[in-house]
Amino acid sequence: MSGQVSERPQVRLRPPRNELNDRVRNWWRVQLLILFAVPVLPLLVLGLFIAPARAWLLGPAAVLAVLGLLVVALMPVWWFRVHRWEVTDTAVYTRTGYFFQEWRVAPMSRIQTVDTKRGPLEQAFKLATVTVTTASSRGAVKIEGLDHELAAALAEQLTETTQATPGDAT
Repeated sequence: MSGQVSERPQVRLRPPRNELNDRVRNWWRVQLLILFAVPVLPLLVLGLFIAPARAWLLGPAAVLAVLGLLVVALMPVWWFRVHRWEVTDTAVYTRTGYFFQEWRVAPMSRIQTVDTKRGPLEQAFKLATVTVTTASSRGAVKIEGLDHELAAALAEQLTETTQATPGDAT
């Protein structure tokens, strides 16, 4: 060995470029409304019918309702600014998170499966989720909030690209 270091092309990580579909904000809002409605509505109903416990039930219902409205109004705007995705010839990139941001990179040679999912709310908003599964112990890379037609095309593109990419996906 002569002590030379082999030169590898330098890979620079940069923020993924693509935003999610604009409809994702309303999809998130509906999910959050449901999340907060689950405790608020029973507290409200019970507070209206059980007079001795009215203050103990309606007080928390009001606090949760106000907190829920703030979360519904503000969090989807923040999440939309943070969540990004991109697919290149060599990898799938995502950036997600709420308070703690997570960047994920799945090299094409490591992709094992590509799936799309559309739950009832996603269908109502014409959205879909693309899940890219790798051999990583960290789990799959998910791109939520894509237009359902774009998600189908992306899954097809990723499937074709990974089939043409050398590697054993492990």
